[in-house]
Amino acid sequence: MQRLLPQHVRAATFDRRRWRGLDPEQVYAYLDRLADELERLTRDLCTANTEGERIRQALRQWQSRHTDCRHTQVAPNSRWHR
Repeated sequence: MQRLLPQHVRAATFDRRRWRGLDPEQVYAYLDRLADELERLTRDLCTANTEGERIRQALRQWQSRHTDCRHTQVAPNSRWHR
């Protein structure tokens, strides 16, 4: 199933019934609100994914700079030992 995007909601059409049915103005107003919300959520998700990738890269860089720290032992009588 294809992901629902704001432009899909904005492009949705409905049959107009002569005697019964939904008020097209209300339907389209609701769809506009829904599309706006999807647009906001899409932006927020993109921002979160970008930030997550930035953090992952920073962590990888930090880990590669500190690989020697894992193998270094502190002498028991050293002032840094607790």
